[in-house]
Amino acid sequence: MNAHDLIKDVIKEKGTIKTVYWVACGGSVIDLYPAHCLINAESTSIDSEVYTAREFKIMAPRKLGSNSLVITCSHSGGTLENYEAAELARDRGAAVIAMTNNAGSRIDNGEWPCWVYEWGNDVPTAQIPSGMSLSLAAELVNEQDGYEDLDTLMAAIGQIDGIVAAARTKSVADMGDRFAHMCKEHDFLYILGSGPNFSQTYGFAICSLMEMQWQNCCYLHSGEYFHGPFECTEDGVFYFLQMGSGRFRPMDERALDFLKTHTDSLMVLDLLDYGMSDVAESVRDYLDPVVTYAINCELRAERGKLFDHDPDVRRYMGKVEY
Repeated sequence: MNAHDLIKDVIKEKGTIKTVYWVACGGSVIDLYPAHCLINAESTSIDSEVYTAREFKIMAPRKLGSNSLVITCSHSGGTLENYEAAELARDRGAAVIAMTNNAGSRIDNGEWPCWVYEWGNDVPTAQIPSGMSLSLAAELVNEQDGYEDLDTLMAAIGQIDGIVAAARTKSVADMGDRFAHMCKEHDFLYILGSGPNFSQTYGFAICSLMEMQWQNCCYLHSGEYFHGPFECTEDGVFYFLQMGSGRFRPMDERALDFLKTHTDSLMVLDLLDYGMSDVAESVRDYLDPVVTYAINCELRAERGKLFDHDPDVRRYMGKVEY
């Protein structure tokens, strides 16, 4: 499967798409968020919305219908909420595209197109949800409105793999040991970011640290930081700032300027230090999260080594009723 053909088929069937709904849970909805941002920033005819799958089922948008496209991702393929959301969308006349790592799973059942992907550090970004979803969004915008940066984005998706590989190695050397020890010294941390990259601010908190490391933490938007949360800033409070490389960077820089003078416990992941300056400026924002995710994985692994806590260990997920 590929994004170009999938979108061509959707347009052929539906004529016009007015609204795209990105529907998933946890790490999967995180991967879809930058594509949602791309559509709202670049399209004149399509609205985009992101839903956690259970909310989508409980309070489905009234405008969900024959001019809607629902894109859902279930890494395991067995997430009931995703299947029910896709089923609801189909029953309401919407086009549905699913993505999964598990061929033949509940979500890959022949009821709708399902793009099955491989997983691992060596799989190209173009062939995992973060790249696949961007490709789907860009192809849809191009079909309906024309997207002048389509080729630029596709080239950047191919380029990002080399940047990611270098960033993994460099981030461990630059930050790995210090991040792990900062977690040892602080029971809690705040993580800040903005724009499409905020998806990985959220993801680093809820998936990499809370789920995989049992580390108490909180995600904050760099802009919203100044509308209340900055009152908690003081020496001894650990802040981890993820600075984007694109148009949202001024929000992150404003937070940095304040944090540098109001806490002695600050770490900064600046994506301009990890190769993003080599990516075309017009599409950087959408690919920042790919590099941030790779670095976050390395940092959680370094923490796991110091704490003797394998990131695959769970105490509740998949083990108890919930």
